[in-house]
Amino acid sequence: MAFERTIQVMFQHCDAAGIVFYPRYYEMINQVVEEWFEQGLGTSFVDIHIKQGDAVPTAKVETEFKKPSELGDKLLFTLEVTKIGRSSVHLLFTVTCGEELRLTSKSVIVYVKGSEKKPASWPDGIKANLNLFLKEEGPA
Repeated sequence: MAFERTIQVMFQHCDAAGIVFYPRYYEMINQVVEEWFEQGLGTSFVDIHIKQGDAVPTAKVETEFKKPSELGDKLLFTLEVTKIGRSSVHLLFTVTCGEELRLTSKSVIVYVKGSEKKPASWPDGIKANLNLFLKEEGPA
């Protein structure tokens, strides 16, 4: 199952050329991740970061920008889990506008525990829900 969220390109996302300034995509991706945690995984960044004192930093990101996006475009962000490790999760983001592919991005997020900020196992409740979003592989 995939998690989907539509984000409309706002003026704040655009540069002087009138297209999305590429770092803004990472802000949008992070917004999608935070919403996925709350709506898809049953916990929130407030719970993890503030109440528990843990964190979920991004350890790696790789993005291919296919076509520019402009003010007013409605971008569909699709998030899928491609791999679940002990403390890490590999994510695939596909961003489209209508039928047009705008970008793909792969990232790795890591669960880190407490003030030492060392990688730790995903809590059982989160790990169970992560499996719901694991991308199904097609036929070999």
